[in-house]
Amino acid sequence: MNKEQLRRMTEDKGFIAALDQSGGSTPKALKAYGIDESAYHGDEEMFTLVHKMRTRIIKSPSFDKKEILAAILFENTMDRKIDNLFTADFLWEKKGIIPILKVDKGLAEEKNGVQLMKPIPNLDALLDRANERHIFGTKMRSVIKEANETGIRAIIDQQFEIGLEIVRKGLVPILEPEVDIHCPDKAKAEEIMLKEMNAHLEKLPADAKIMFKVTIPTVDNLYEGIMKDPHVVRVVALSGGYTQDDANEKLARNHGLIASFSRALAQDLRASQSDADFDAVLKKAVDGIYKASIT
Repeated sequence: MNKEQLRRMTEDKGFIAALDQSGGSTPKALKAYGIDESAYHGDEEMFTLVHKMRTRIIKSPSFDKKEILAAILFENTMDRKIDNLFTADFLWEKKGIIPILKVDKGLAEEKNGVQLMKPIPNLDALLDRANERHIFGTKMRSVIKEANETGIRAIIDQQFEIGLEIVRKGLVPILEPEVDIHCPDKAKAEEIMLKEMNAHLEKLPADAKIMFKVTIPTVDNLYEGIMKDPHVVRVVALSGGYTQDDANEKLARNHGLIASFSRALAQDLRASQSDADFDAVLKKAVDGIYKASIT
């Protein structure tokens, strides 16, 4: 583990840029950016276009370490290069931004009001490659749709079980048990989830370091307690389908919670924008998210 990256992630101000839409959500991300599905044929062309989009974001002057602590990548981005450097090395060496890898393979069918993660085949080999590529940590997502105790327990059990495998490889896992913003009893689901998180934190090995990525809670400052746990490097929030302004406003009310937004970061970026316009729009998004993250 890179100690300077750990210090920065623990202490510095800023937020995490989520640039990790993978195969399933890539066409949606490209369409929002102004590139229609008719513009590419097959996965290779699609991933090349999305890498161009991410490269443009990463190389923009506004994508700056003063406001951005880290960026979450998916596997295809990790294996590609920006200016002859692997993406993670470009992020850290040229921009001072910590590279994180999305490792999950999507969601299983809903059961007990939740969607667990699908099995992650070859996780061990992927983590070895992540270490070779100088990745700091990982991220994996599952979803809670109802305040169902059995389902929520299964979600947190799975997140911690795989999280510990990642810890043993010397990486810092971001556990992301997302509570759907349309969950009918969202506050209750978050309360159950927090209880399960605390139970697992008590059992972690003394030197284990993890992070959480959560939906902005219904009850402000719900996660204040776990932020103080010695195992927890940082607690970050997803935008969860809220608009940029809405997400920023809710985030600002939760002290110590920082953003890890994807849609809210890139929602106004377009392929047709000049570089100056693109950077100005990105700067506005970055400034707003940063401001909400430092409250």
